[in-house]
Amino acid sequence: MSKQQSGFTLIELVIVIVILGLLAATALPRFISITTDARIASVQGVAGGVRSAASLAKAVVLIKGSGGGTITMDGVSVLVNASGYPTAASGGIEAAMQGVDGYNVAHASPNSTFQPTNGGSSTCQASYNANTSVVTVTSTGC
Repeated sequence: MSKQQSGFTLIELVIVIVILGLLAATALPRFISITTDARIASVQGVAGGVRSAASLAKAVVLIKGSGGGTITMDGVSVLVNASGYPTAASGGIEAAMQGVDGYNVAHASPNSTFQPTNGGSSTCQASYNANTSVVTVTSTGC
């Protein structure tokens, strides 16, 4: 009486493992660059938020007809300079944005820099110039 066994041979298993290894080797570089792409997108998103906050503050100043001092945006006091843009201070652009989570914010008049807490550097940041309201994104080192 012969008994038939079913299952995979060793060669079949090795071939499947080799094929899975080749697939992983081609997909791995794509997954590695996802972290960099996500950090770049995050910095660009913060830059968009900074631009929006500065534009909204300027609009409030234009509507009220005053430049310099303090304005109120959504119940938050925001310091603005003589041209009507938020100052480079925690009470200025950072207050206009109502805080920024996940970012280190440094203020050195007339600039504020926003760097991701995880992997931020001078080559991965958004910079705001309070005098001109220009936001510059540096994402070469993200």
